[in-house]
Amino acid sequence: MKVIVCKDYEDMSKKASEFVINYMMEKPQIKFGFATGSSPIGLYKNLIAAQKDGEISFKYAKSVNLDEYVGIDPSNDQSYSYFMHKNLFDHVAIKKENIHLPSAPEADEKYAEKYRKELEEFGQRDIQILGLGVNGHIAFNEPAEKLNKYASIVELDQSTIEANSRFFENEEDVPKYALSMGLAEIFDAKTIIVLANGKNKHEAVKRLLNDEKITTDLPCGLLNLHPNVYLFVDEEAYNG
Repeated sequence: MKVIVCKDYEDMSKKASEFVINYMMEKPQIKFGFATGSSPIGLYKNLIAAQKDGEISFKYAKSVNLDEYVGIDPSNDQSYSYFMHKNLFDHVAIKKENIHLPSAPEADEKYAEKYRKELEEFGQRDIQILGLGVNGHIAFNEPAEKLNKYASIVELDQSTIEANSRFFENEEDVPKYALSMGLAEIFDAKTIIVLANGKNKHEAVKRLLNDEKITTDLPCGLLNLHPNVYLFVDEEAYNG
C-alpha cells in the first residue's frame, strides 16, 4: 500500500485528482468504480474543473458505483444516485448508458443478483475509489465474523447509521439496509484509491496501517492484500 499524507482535505483532494487525471490522460476509455460520501466530493470537483479546462474528457469513460441505500428512490436527495449526478455526472460528458448505479427498492436479494450480473458484464475497473468508514468498513461491508464476497443486501452497523444521520433530519430516517458491492468485486480493480480525512477516521487509518493481523473485524484491513492500493490521507486522519 502506498501512503500519501496530505496537509488537509483540499490537499488530499488535489493529489488524488492529479493521480486520476494522469490516468485518464493515458486511458480516456477508463472504467471507474465510484464512491459516495463526503470524502470524494473534492476529488470530483477537481475532475469537473479538469474537464472544463480541457485536460480530460469523460466521453469514453464508464462507471459503476459501490452501493445504494435500500428502499430509497433515486430522486431522493439522500440517495447515492442523486449524489453522483449532483456531484459529478451532471457536470461531465459521461454518457448515460455508461453509468451503472445499483438499486434496491426493498431488501430482496434478487436486486443484489441483478447487480452482480451487471458488474460481471461491466468487467474489471481501472480505478476503484473508496472512502473509509469510521469503523473500518469499505462500501457497506461492515465489521463481522464473515464478509460478503459478492454484491448483497446488508444490514448497516449502528455506528454507520449514526455517522450517516447528519445527512437526514432524524436518525430514524436513515435507511437500515443497503445494497453493497462485495469484497471480491471491490478487489477486482487494477488500482484502488482510498480517501480518508478527519480525526474521526484516525483509528481506522491507524489500524489499517499498523495492525499485525488481518481480520474481518476491520474490513479495510483486507486492502493490504491488494497489489495496487493508494491511500490519500490528511494529517488529521493520519496523526489523530
